Amino acid sequence: MSTLSNTRTSGATAARLAAGTVALGVATLGYAVGIERRRWTLRTAELPVLAPGSRPFTILHVSDLHMLPGHHSKQRWVAALDELNPDLVVNTGDNLSHRTAVPAVLRALGPLLDRPGVFVFGSNDYYAPKPKNPARYLMPRGKKKRIHGVQLPWRDLRAAFVEHGWTDLTHVRRTIDVGGQPVFAAGVDDPHLRRDRYTDIAGPADSGAAVRLGVTHSPEPRVLDTFATDGYDLVLAGHTHGGQLRLPGYGAIVTNCDLDRSRARGASRWGAHMWLHVSAGLGTSPWAPARFACPPEASLLTLVPRGSGSNEPHKSAPRKARDSVR
Repeated sequence: MSTLSNTRTSGATAARLAAGTVALGVATLGYAVGIERRRWTLRTAELPVLAPGSRPFTILHVSDLHMLPGHHSKQRWVAALDELNPDLVVNTGDNLSHRTAVPAVLRALGPLLDRPGVFVFGSNDYYAPKPKNPARYLMPRGKKKRIHGVQLPWRDLRAAFVEHGWTDLTHVRRTIDVGGQPVFAAGVDDPHLRRDRYTDIAGPADSGAAVRLGVTHSPEPRVLDTFATDGYDLVLAGHTHGGQLRLPGYGAIVTNCDLDRSRARGASRWGAHMWLHVSAGLGTSPWAPARFACPPEASLLTLVPRGSGSNEPHKSAPRKARDSVR
């Protein structure tokens, strides 16, 4: 009799554990989809990358908006970033997720378009996202078949950015005046689509600039290495979404590129001289609208002269808000 009782007790315990696991999974998914993906976050960091004697200035790094026309909260929050008074705006691509989203992107970035800005595009500026098996992100890149959605109106978006005075850095080298200081900047088209042609911008970066800035959508190591070889001080990138789903104590599960997981978001050193900053971005694919332990973010970077204080980036706690940066 006792054996039968113990069996029933064990079965009931297993059933409760299974029910609890399912409930936890449902709650986690509900949080990731319903709450965290709208938990807009501003991250700040101080990077020692300027030439000695240069005046510090700020860069607002915006990436991976993945905008849909109905993303009104995101549009309001991004527009309010203008209150931060950045000296330069850098947009590292993947602005669009829909053929009619260009007006929504311009509403979001509207006030910032009146400031000095540079940009490159990513895959989801050229093509709309399509539903994919999530397991494919865990596969080696060589085994993945490229899946493109419909073409997006990237030319319209580019024309609007350029009309407002932003510089398209796609395979271009430019010296930009930022607060009276020369910033040498260069960029490549999206390495994730293998559209990058670094040979078009190859050569030593201007040693007389206050800072030498590289811009790319996907932070592929082969591209980062070439920027470092040419003497760039800082490269800004997006694409990874910070991993999008992160495990506490482990970090990003994948980066969706050849970058190692430890660099999926934030600032890190790349070689002896160069810094890399990867934005976790502000959006997701509409087919995978979830974030966990990785809220959507923009970054305000304060650039200071090399040798001023620590050689490690100074980071402050993220600031979170729904419709305001205040």
